Amino acid sequence: MFKEFNLENLENSKELLENILDENRKKIADLLKIENKTYKNFVLPFQEIGESINDFLTPIFHIDSVKNSEITTKVYEECIPVISKYETDVSQNENIYIALKDIQYKEKCTLNDIQNKVLENEIRDFKLSGCHLETNKKKRLEEISLRLSELSHKFSQNILNATNAFEMVIDNFEDVKEIPSSDLELAKFEEDGITKYKFTLQMPSYLAYITYGTNREKREELYKGYCTRAPENGKIIEELLALKNEKVKILGFDSYAQYSLATKMASKEEEVISFLEELGHKAKKRAKEELEEIKAIALKDGITDFRSSDMSYYSEKLKKAQYDLDEEYYRPYFEQQSVLNGFFDFLHQMFNIKFTKANTPAWDEKVKVYDLSEDGKTIARIYIDLESRKDKRGGAWMNNWHSHYRTSEGEIKLPTAYIVGNFPQSTKETPSLLRHSDVVTLFHEMGHALHHLLSKIEEPFVSGISGVAWDTVEFPSQFLEYFSYDKDVLKLFAKHYKTQEVLDDEAIDKIIKAKNFQSSLATIRQVEFALFDFKVYQKLYKTEDEIQDLLDTIRDEFAAMIPPRYNKFQNGFSHIFSGGYAAGYYSYKWAEVLSADAFYMFIDSGNIFNKELGIKYRDTILSQGGSYDMDKLFFNFTQREPSVDSLLKIDGIIS
Repeated sequence: MFKEFNLENLENSKELLENILDENRKKIADLLKIENKTYKNFVLPFQEIGESINDFLTPIFHIDSVKNSEITTKVYEECIPVISKYETDVSQNENIYIALKDIQYKEKCTLNDIQNKVLENEIRDFKLSGCHLETNKKKRLEEISLRLSELSHKFSQNILNATNAFEMVIDNFEDVKEIPSSDLELAKFEEDGITKYKFTLQMPSYLAYITYGTNREKREELYKGYCTRAPENGKIIEELLALKNEKVKILGFDSYAQYSLATKMASKEEEVISFLEELGHKAKKRAKEELEEIKAIALKDGITDFRSSDMSYYSEKLKKAQYDLDEEYYRPYFEQQSVLNGFFDFLHQMFNIKFTKANTPAWDEKVKVYDLSEDGKTIARIYIDLESRKDKRGGAWMNNWHSHYRTSEGEIKLPTAYIVGNFPQSTKETPSLLRHSDVVTLFHEMGHALHHLLSKIEEPFVSGISGVAWDTVEFPSQFLEYFSYDKDVLKLFAKHYKTQEVLDDEAIDKIIKAKNFQSSLATIRQVEFALFDFKVYQKLYKTEDEIQDLLDTIRDEFAAMIPPRYNKFQNGFSHIFSGGYAAGYYSYKWAEVLSADAFYMFIDSGNIFNKELGIKYRDTILSQGGSYDMDKLFFNFTQREPSVDSLLKIDGIIS
């Protein structure tokens, strides 16, 4: 039913991949020989060929992120040029493009909406890949694609190497006395009979010191270590931007930003810029006030030269003063397995899906695997890898492995996905105790996973998250996040790991009240990132200095506080330089408008556990994947157009 995760033959991946791709080339050649091509005899098997590559490659690329080693990096770097050449060859094959256009012309009236969507997307993507261009331009696009793949991986690897290379050792207990015991235990080690504490740029360790570290200079040292990582990425960014600019000029676009919007819900560059600027300007006044509140707390410690490295430490003190909220108080109530069990209960109540532990191999002993079922019928599988490790890339994400679809022989294939986090580690003595912010992240990534796993679409190219416009792909993840702040939802799993005592109402109310703590600062920060991303791809910025000047200009207009000159945030901005968000980071905020508006449906219904509404959301949004544009699916669910004010209200920026 499900393919097992197995990379025993990892070292030979390049040869195995070449064999698969050679076989696929033969299959495509045979398809092209069909005299009377139809959707059934050409498009369906062509999609299955694409799925066979995902089936093989996804675990190989995934393992490089979650169990990084010299071998995984070597294998990744060997496979990149092989798959890049194949994808370029296929995407620039004019015969496939002509066949798809002919099928669309002949069968448009007899195909259903979903089949027509597959054709529409494919014809668009073939055109965007330059299949209609002359040979020399196709050749140059192939060279550019390969180099971009290499640079993206190098960018990500540089960050990982820099993160792992940094250590800050402290031997004075006064400097760590405010750090929660669970984090301190992980940092503690003995050397020459002296107790010392080691902090790194791994996110749980970094957050522990930057938020609770008493020594101001040590906080600065850690902050500087984090925001000056991988300076060599500055030159990689220059080359990435030059190559992407060259690529889209060959394809007939004025800029990479314009090219990016060809596959998104937003249609015009001005639409994106004005959307972000509206959010930024509406949030900035309150953001400045929020910053002054933090500075006032720091002033009590005699700090008149407030720094960026002080922000987290004094924000935490302000949060505690305003809401009496201590994140560490909650961690014993958010034991990882308890959170998962309660979360699964909630998802069953909302969407009628059940999670059952599966006994199957994974890449690490701490990975948990579950099968999803609906009305007793197994429908999907999910791998959940939540704890931080030194060999794991930072952050949190969802990877889709298999899609739900019907084969040309009529067999239904079931979807699989991975959820990855970097939450506090478990030890023999202590289980993994999450912060509430980790719980929010888990809900977010599960939102992505369910969007993929609950698909009922039978065409693989528009099933699950495939074919979903990039600026709406965050909608289901952000929507699910909102439930992680609901009292009744939290009570399903917020139980002390030792006593099983449920977190009391007063403590939960503090979390809910603190939800919009510094929401305006968070909003303008996202606006800053999104505007930088979009504008850096609107014209060619040739040097590191020009790129820095652009970022500085945006900060001058929107940032509440200007970071120090040494801050090179862009060198670690992997979302847009080694991920899929180039000229699309605005998608987070764009999709947040949809998610906030959809969540208001549950608020307005008076019942957060409104199962009827939950099933409607499952059936109209999650199960439809990329088979229809999201604006249509959203309207089907809400019967209204989305409103920016819903987001501003839910974030407490306007009333």
